[in-house]
Amino acid sequence: MHSIIDWLRGLSGPLVYAVVGGLVFAEDALFVGFVLPGETAAVVGGAIASGGRDVSLLPMIAVVVVAAIAGDSVGYAVGHRAGPRLLATRMARRHSVRIERAQDVIRRRGPYAVFLGRFVAVLRALVPTLSGVAKMPYRRFLLFNALGGVLWGAGFVLLGWGAGAAYDRIARQVGEVAAGVVAAVAVAAVAVWAWRRHRRDE
Repeated sequence: MHSIIDWLRGLSGPLVYAVVGGLVFAEDALFVGFVLPGETAAVVGGAIASGGRDVSLLPMIAVVVVAAIAGDSVGYAVGHRAGPRLLATRMARRHSVRIERAQDVIRRRGPYAVFLGRFVAVLRALVPTLSGVAKMPYRRFLLFNALGGVLWGAGFVLLGWGAGAAYDRIARQVGEVAAGVVAAVAVAAVAVWAWRRHRRDE
């Protein structure tokens, strides 16, 4: 993950927001969550925000929350308009077990599944679309989707922010220790060289 963080840190602030927000949005709108879970992007965004340069904590939280809610809404719209055709695709058949599990959760929990599904990686990419397939009223879906999106987005960005701050602090401490070790080795090497030269001169 540190390589991803280093790469993103090399981008300008607006690009970092765009990449993180795009990944979170695409998880639910385009089923990218099967490849890259959205919380990974949210945590990375928080870790970068801990650096305090071109990226700040509160804007990053806002970007992740809005992207999560918008992505779920697009997923809902896709399921509402093209549900049967979507479930007949090869990709849907490949993930039939996951889809059946998500449908069962929606049948048993209703709109609460929208809220709880936001915190389960397997369900997060499926519940919005399947809620649309089930014709759940959009206002009810949006309410629980927004509640879950706010808690999920803020939570994972803050998790990344805390981890990033700790990582930078540890890196600085390790750097200071390493510098001290190098200095001690250098001093010891010079002392040994001087002692041996003194022995040769005797």
